[in-house]
Amino acid sequence: MLHSAPLVLPVCDDPIRDGAVVIRGDRVLQVGTRAELLSCFPVSEERRWPGMIVAGPVDACSVVPSAALGVTARASVVCDLAELTGVPGITYIEVNADSEEDWEERERDAVITAIREIDRPCAVGIAARTRNPQVLEDVAVLARTFGLRLLADLDRHSPAELDEAGVLGPLCHVTCTRPLDPGERKLLRLRETVIALCPSGTPHVTDVLALLDEGNSLAFGSGREARAAGPLGPAATIRRHARELGLRPRGLDRKLVEAATLGGARALGMDRGPGRIGSLGPGARADFAVFDARGRYPYAALLAGPPCIGTVVGGVER
Repeated sequence: MLHSAPLVLPVCDDPIRDGAVVIRGDRVLQVGTRAELLSCFPVSEERRWPGMIVAGPVDACSVVPSAALGVTARASVVCDLAELTGVPGITYIEVNADSEEDWEERERDAVITAIREIDRPCAVGIAARTRNPQVLEDVAVLARTFGLRLLADLDRHSPAELDEAGVLGPLCHVTCTRPLDPGERKLLRLRETVIALCPSGTPHVTDVLALLDEGNSLAFGSGREARAAGPLGPAATIRRHARELGLRPRGLDRKLVEAATLGGARALGMDRGPGRIGSLGPGARADFAVFDARGRYPYAALLAGPPCIGTVVGGVER
């Protein structure tokens, strides 16, 4: 099947005018111009969309029951795996134990049992919300033992505390609503830990620009706010505030869109290999959203807040 539109934004490559995505089942076969792909593939059906096809936005942290419009994968935080939503991505079970006794006597066994009993291929991880340093350290060991991803909150722990407990690393991503000092940014960068920026009032634009300039990996999460634009909402807000301050760094629009898509995929560890998400290319999962956006500058047009008119997840239109 071929999905075509006046513009395709693969994220991992430059925008394609009069572009298309050829899919078979739940995977992308190729991305290119419509004319080129029609001449190379025996297409049996075409879905012609208005506007712009964009690699699926990924919500890097959400605690609301349903995904925002246009979101194709997300990190869902739940208190109990019985709350599984079925939205593609990773479901993180919260660990909130206040003491080692609570953790050892109740919560630890409950978490291990839930992890073992969950029906695969549902991907699960652990959201380390506990403030107890010993419990935090054991959670990190537990995650490594079961090969699970970790999610931590920089409003609860400093990067140094998380690093000392063994939480930080490429298998972990952190949520953040506050400014980070240069030392914290450097530590997270060295540990290859993605930072998911979650909305909380007016964003700290200069801090976001510093993170991008220094090379930290960024993503966006909706947190407790069910935003219609998903992770593109915070990205658009940051762009708007940067413009209000007279700040126009080169390539900012593209970097913000990449953070809302490929950055979210990196946070979930799903940005590489067959079935990867957050970008459109051969072998990627056929996840994308369609926005009623047009214009000479595609990334700017997308961050202007156009309506989402369609979502395809795993090749299935939703």
